[in-house]
Amino acid sequence: MVSLPEELQAREAAARQRVEELQAEAAELAARLEKARADLSRLEITRETVAQVLAELSAAQEAPEAEVYEAPEPKEAQAPHGIGVMAVPPWRKGLVVQVLPDVYRDIVEIVADAPGPLQAKQIVPRIGLEATTAKIEGTRGKLKRLVERGWLAEDAPGRFTLAHHDGDADRVNSR
Repeated sequence: MVSLPEELQAREAAARQRVEELQAEAAELAARLEKARADLSRLEITRETVAQVLAELSAAQEAPEAEVYEAPEPKEAQAPHGIGVMAVPPWRKGLVVQVLPDVYRDIVEIVADAPGPLQAKQIVPRIGLEATTAKIEGTRGKLKRLVERGWLAEDAPGRFTLAHHDGDADRVNSR
């Protein structure tokens, strides 16, 4: 006959083993989830890059006399989404933040409202994303694109501020 303490010990050992198995499964699922998020982020960045390249190629074909290395003239604000349209237009005087796609607009407004330079990892939670490596890198790519187009400045590596355009900085949050 098995004693009660021995039976409890056996059940405790079985429960402990089940907990360890479930923890291993959870860790594996977490790793798979992180890989899937990284894949999604790379696909989003690729789609944005392809859309940008197609827009530039389309603009170059419309104006064949322009030099190959010359940047295409920015078009008037059309629908900011879709193939053949540059999602983030270059900044120019009089252009307001509302022409940007939602996530870019949110980023510019967060940087504009900040008391000092921000890093990508500080911006990610403020735009409602989980602070994972994939989301931080995706946001860093968007920040770099905003710097390239003149909306933001990168004063120090990885530290982003609002670009100053001769007193026009107050137009960022104008509604």
